[in-house]
Amino acid sequence: MHAIPDLLRTVVSFAVVLGILVFVHESGHYLAARWRGVHVEAFSIGFGRALASWTDRHGTIWKVAWIPLGGYVKLHGQERPEDVGPEERARWLPGRTFHEKTVGSRAIVVAAGPAANFILAIVLFSLLFATAGQPVAQPVVGQVLPHSAAAAAHLRAGDRIIAIDGTAVKTFADIQRAVEPRPASMLAVTLLRDGKTVHLQLKTGVSKAAGVRIGVLGIAAGATSFHRMGPVAAVAAGFGQTWQITRQTVVGLWQMIDGQRGTGELGGPLRIAQLSGQVAQLGLASLVSFIAVLSINLGLINLFPIPVLDGGHLLFYLAEALRGRPIPPRAQEMGFRAGLALLLGLFVFATWNDLAHLGLVHWVARLIG
Repeated sequence: MHAIPDLLRTVVSFAVVLGILVFVHESGHYLAARWRGVHVEAFSIGFGRALASWTDRHGTIWKVAWIPLGGYVKLHGQERPEDVGPEERARWLPGRTFHEKTVGSRAIVVAAGPAANFILAIVLFSLLFATAGQPVAQPVVGQVLPHSAAAAAHLRAGDRIIAIDGTAVKTFADIQRAVEPRPASMLAVTLLRDGKTVHLQLKTGVSKAAGVRIGVLGIAAGATSFHRMGPVAAVAAGFGQTWQITRQTVVGLWQMIDGQRGTGELGGPLRIAQLSGQVAQLGLASLVSFIAVLSINLGLINLFPIPVLDGGHLLFYLAEALRGRPIPPRAQEMGFRAGLALLLGLFVFATWNDLAHLGLVHWVARLIG
């Protein structure tokens, strides 16, 4: 009986999360196009037949379509003149077509979509830090991993680390900053255990991140507290959090490409839908934070230099600016075909990961077996 409410919550949460992300991304393209004098013919949330539509005073058709897996902004004269017939060219509005704008203006319109996603993340994180507060992991040991440096030094769950080599520790991040630059090194650790101060020596473990050796203890964070910030501090922290997640995501992707990390973590729409439902259960603050993280990922993905994506278009515009003329149509067509094939391949791979994560692959395998 609980399956239906859980499924409904998952579907609704996924629609809300994806709808917000797509609307913000396409709004970036829309606002930039209006700024650069390009007429926008259509703004759609979803694909396929429209469930609802209306036309604004600028002549833009706004619609909500029945396949909620994306959206688009249709720019006036987005096609090249050689790709359309004389009837279509006759309907173009002089001075308001996309293709006749300078390469700089076209790049602004294309880049505005991913930029809007990063701005959304900054805004959401800033609002969270100003209202619910910024989550700060306390320097408390939540879990000790077996066969780790912490286990060898007999650290216990609940220990509160207060100093490392005489330097005060206030957050769990302080522990990481003190340990990571010192792989295979001896550290003097001061901690509180059951109300008593304990001093011990331990030798850090070694791990690799992006090919660099770093020190590790083998502990997981415990308690988390929330610190509400003022408006200015919240915005600064919002920028910092967005940058930190962006950096971590890029490093993680590079580790997958470099073979240091498995590709099983790659997820697609099914995983996002599942996580949307789970996060929605945790409350509004968790859902807002989840949307912010996804917005960063959407912005990054669209900046990949793959034809079909915004980053691919920007790569073509960069080449056009350097060459003084557009990339030959044949080269663009081949690039778009290759980009589309790559995206389809990634989509299939991510969906397979999703199905395996949900257990469907193992269920089918057992059924066949």
